Amino acid sequence: MNSSQIKHFDYIFTGTGLASLMTIYKMVLSGKFSDKSILLLDQDVKKTNDRTWCFWEKEESVWNSVISKKWDLALFANEDFNRSLAIKPYSYNKVSGIDFYNFVFEAISKQQNITFLNEKVTDINELETHVFVGTEENRYTCNCLFNSIYTKAFAERQNKYPVLQQHFVGWFVKTKEEVFNPEEVTFMDFSIEQKGNTRFMYVLPTSKTEALVEYTLFSEKLLPKEEYEKAIQLYLKKLGTENYEILEKEEGSIPMTCYPFWKKNTKRVLNIGTAGGWTKASTGYTFKNADKKSSDLVEFIQEKDFEMKSFHAKSKFWFYDLLLLDILYRHNELGRPIFSSLFRKGNPKLIFKFLDEETSFFEDVKVILKCPKIPFIKALFRVIFLSNKSN
Repeated sequence: MNSSQIKHFDYIFTGTGLASLMTIYKMVLSGKFSDKSILLLDQDVKKTNDRTWCFWEKEESVWNSVISKKWDLALFANEDFNRSLAIKPYSYNKVSGIDFYNFVFEAISKQQNITFLNEKVTDINELETHVFVGTEENRYTCNCLFNSIYTKAFAERQNKYPVLQQHFVGWFVKTKEEVFNPEEVTFMDFSIEQKGNTRFMYVLPTSKTEALVEYTLFSEKLLPKEEYEKAIQLYLKKLGTENYEILEKEEGSIPMTCYPFWKKNTKRVLNIGTAGGWTKASTGYTFKNADKKSSDLVEFIQEKDFEMKSFHAKSKFWFYDLLLLDILYRHNELGRPIFSSLFRKGNPKLIFKFLDEETSFFEDVKVILKCPKIPFIKALFRVIFLSNKSN
């Protein structure tokens, strides 16, 4: 193919995950980009229910129509205590991947200026005046590129910043017995065996007999598939059921790291989503962070002569996340006591506000003081030493 046949776009999105689709949808909503040509490239056509997202919010958002279930109560449990958390004015919300994809792609399909192509990206090359993008089938150029294809080697081939995984297997089950409380999400149940890690069960009940039950770890290494599934079986038995049908399964591994992905941003290429460090490092939650960042990004690219490299701003919450990850990386078994001390007596509304990165410094201190002091003080000295060493 010669250069005259290479099609040019104003914007290209490589990868159409959560961050890309949120950004594109908000570009459409803004009405400010109808004169811009936009190309979306992904080897996946987004036609399957491949994941479940959850987030908490006070007010309704633009995603309200794709929320399939809301809860006002959240259960935290460990081997010693159960605490039912009244989280109002927040609600805990569930979004199924397929509902989100269908919602956004329906909006995109009505836009003459947006093209989606089911092609695998093989090459991204930034030149002085444009970005070149190669796929297995074609070649394209653009003025600005938004990349959400995650390169795990960036984080894993360095040792300055700890890297954990939030890894899980989930079963959507339908039981014969009524064992679930559809009014209460099980946020974290640490009553299961820890085996030297941070391990908990996570349950999203939609009726007394239906729920997504996930076995989740915050740790460095993944487990054999059968170990996750055995843990789910044991937990369902503990809840009082051995008679159930598995309707669907899901699994995933989300990187938990404070590695500064944004330093890979350049004049014309901006990394977004997990590839840009948009995942909340200490929890693995992505939906709310991506919602905020995508709104910021749509505002940012409306500015005249914007510089991609200047989009990211590091906050105090990056530092807090780094402290927790440092502890869990060195002593993974401390997850249960840390989260238990936080939720045993902590104000759930304040904790959720803190995890949303919306607290004042005074509120931060109130939350952090609930945690075990010695591990955090040690981590603080290590992180300060790391910062001084790198300056």
